[in-house]
Amino acid sequence: MKNPRIKISILLFIASVFLFINCSNDDVSTNDSTDDTTNETGTTPVLDDSDFVATDWTTETHSKDADPNFTEVFSNTEVKRLDFVISEANWNVMLNDMTNLYGTFGGSSNGSGGGPGAGGGTSFSDEDPVFVPGSVFYNGKEWYKVGLRFKGNSSLKSSWESGTLKLAFKLDFDEYEDDYPQIKNQRFYGFKKFSLKNNYADKSMLREKVAAEVFKNAGLAVSNTAFYTLYVDHGNGPEYFGLYTLVEEVDNTVIKTQFSSNDGNLYKPEDYGSSFAYGTFNEDGFEKKTNEDEADWTDIKNLFTALHATTRTSDPATWRTNLEAVLDVDNFLNYLAVNTIVQNWDTYGRMEHNYYLYNNPDNNLLTWIPWDNNEALQDGKREGSLNLNFSDLSSDDWPLIEYLYEDEVYKAKYNTYVKTTIDGPFETSSIQGIYDTYSNLVEPYATTEIPGYTFLNSSSDFYSAISTLKSHASSRSTAVQNYLD
Repeated sequence: MKNPRIKISILLFIASVFLFINCSNDDVSTNDSTDDTTNETGTTPVLDDSDFVATDWTTETHSKDADPNFTEVFSNTEVKRLDFVISEANWNVMLNDMTNLYGTFGGSSNGSGGGPGAGGGTSFSDEDPVFVPGSVFYNGKEWYKVGLRFKGNSSLKSSWESGTLKLAFKLDFDEYEDDYPQIKNQRFYGFKKFSLKNNYADKSMLREKVAAEVFKNAGLAVSNTAFYTLYVDHGNGPEYFGLYTLVEEVDNTVIKTQFSSNDGNLYKPEDYGSSFAYGTFNEDGFEKKTNEDEADWTDIKNLFTALHATTRTSDPATWRTNLEAVLDVDNFLNYLAVNTIVQNWDTYGRMEHNYYLYNNPDNNLLTWIPWDNNEALQDGKREGSLNLNFSDLSSDDWPLIEYLYEDEVYKAKYNTYVKTTIDGPFETSSIQGIYDTYSNLVEPYATTEIPGYTFLNSSSDFYSAISTLKSHASSRSTAVQNYLD
């Protein structure tokens, strides 16, 4: 290994030395979840080894010039392996940052705020965890100085507080290209970014993938997914972090490959305003993921205006015409039918997040893209998933559902999509066969996860969860039949 070199200044050198001194007794203990896993200081990534040579670089595997290789990255028949190598110093930077955001590893939140070893943490953090540079290895090849960070919000917080190191990751392959020109426009078989989901709260470890495939088979734009095992070496050799689901990023290749152009406005709605309730529009509720430098939310404002127009009750035909001029209504009704059948509570209708809106350049209509499906395929938490007739929907809180379902034309289209979904992408015997296929595929990896890096209490949890999924498919068929009858 090459000797580290200081890239920025003497100040960074002093900080990194101080970090190493304080990190010496900082190994994570998975046996005692109440131990403080971080040192007193150090939340700035250490950048070193600036003169390395990217010897594994090829156009096909590493270059921006290569088209995304979906066959290589998103297999439905293999569980592939990723290895992360993160320096001990930068691993401790990640842990220190998490302590600042969420309190002591393995400790419960008391709402007292951050600070290493404080034992507290914010209920939810408005800040993303810190990126650090690390190596990613796949099939014997190295990807260099990849930006790696933990990802998530409530799931990340809950995993951290429970003392579980099976945390979700975000990967950005050219995050550090300004610091390391050798990796300019680095890609992983044509992909710039991924989410590596930890299958939180899913003891079957299938929900993220299967739900995405149901959306896809229904004709909706959605991320591709695949199963991977993850090993992380943060100074003591590779450690098995468990079975993960690799998820394609919407703001990268989804809009680039599933639409004719990625030039449209892409929004990731979150929190206040993203319910589309009357009078709640605000720019912060619709974070732009493309065209960020253009302070223009006209398309979202137009949707609010059309949705809440008085013609909804006085002249429904005109209301529908104006709404369909800004929103791909058929796309939304198709999504709504699928989402309600498979039961996904952690999204629009219950929660103000977990979807994207893309202004499709082909028709200048806002198009709904589902996201984050690990809580799907179950009745769910809090108030639970919505009824097929939305009788449990809070009035005026979720007008995109309420107003469209109240309209006789749109209700009829929704019902058609409900029948199409239960006869096709979520047909009972077909989806149960998919559960069998994928559970057999991942079983050796899911049932060998190790304490401290798993959400399973035992392997029987996995088998029980698969059985529950299959029963759920049968119950949803019955529910749809009763609804349509």
